[in-house]
Amino acid sequence: MRHGVADPRGILRLRAWLRATRPDVVHSWMYHANLASSLAARGARRAAPVIWAIHHTDVARTKPLTRITARISAALSSRWPAAVVVVAEAARRSHVALGFDEKRMVVIPNGFDLDTFKPDPDGRAQVRSELGLTATTPVAGVLARFDPDKDLRTFLDALGLMPDAVALLAGPGVTDDNVQLRSWLAERNVATRCRLLGPRTDPERVLAALDVAVSSSVSEAFPTAVGEAMACGVPCVVTDVGDSALVVGDTGRVVPPRDPAALAAGVTDLLHSEPEARADLGDAARRRIAEHYSLEAMAERYERLYREVLAK
Repeated sequence: MRHGVADPRGILRLRAWLRATRPDVVHSWMYHANLASSLAARGARRAAPVIWAIHHTDVARTKPLTRITARISAALSSRWPAAVVVVAEAARRSHVALGFDEKRMVVIPNGFDLDTFKPDPDGRAQVRSELGLTATTPVAGVLARFDPDKDLRTFLDALGLMPDAVALLAGPGVTDDNVQLRSWLAERNVATRCRLLGPRTDPERVLAALDVAVSSSVSEAFPTAVGEAMACGVPCVVTDVGDSALVVGDTGRVVPPRDPAALAAGVTDLLHSEPEARADLGDAARRRIAEHYSLEAMAERYERLYREVLAK
């Protein structure tokens, strides 16, 4: 289907594809695709069990049609899917409150490739050199798209309270031609201390250049950028939304959302700590990802779920 167009012919095409391929399991992601996959699978000759997956936490922040689709999904969740996977404990709680069948909910957090996301002293030096930063410049950064949920405005407010820090911002929409973003920088007089990098194909190198990674979000499920930063050995300061605090544990700082002073205090605390102490936190952060959120662990959980569903 084309984006934004609920064309029933798409269901028929998917049904024909399922009949031809005869999969053992159908696994779909997000509300619209979940309903579409269930409708298509139910019409196939050999109906494969359908697993739904959800990456949202705060359904109230989605579009009206998405909210309606989520409520329809909740009403059908005890009958249509064999299981409903969410990536965060916070997402499980919010969807159970919405009416999803708690017995079918399974939490499988995102996993991280520890071979790609790892400490990289050479990458750190190269990126800093490319951006005109010295080895000792205190650098905090946010890797996120330009979106209200990511609340970059609060991060920039916090940056205004940290006069010695430089900020790296990378992600879709985080570019010099973003008029709204440029106005925020000018209002806070922080433009000279910000590097707007836009979308990057090398997030691991950008993360390596940071002293502290920051998530200023007001809504999250499982914060992928935080896990990637931790795998790179970079301590994080995060807002207490979604599973951010659970992921960081005691390897960083957790602050309330929409609180620039608290965010600035958390970042400053880490930036001004002894380099050895900050490195120890980074090492602990990487160990936490390796122990709880590795790519291999995620794959094993999905494989176990598929086998359990097929055994029923």
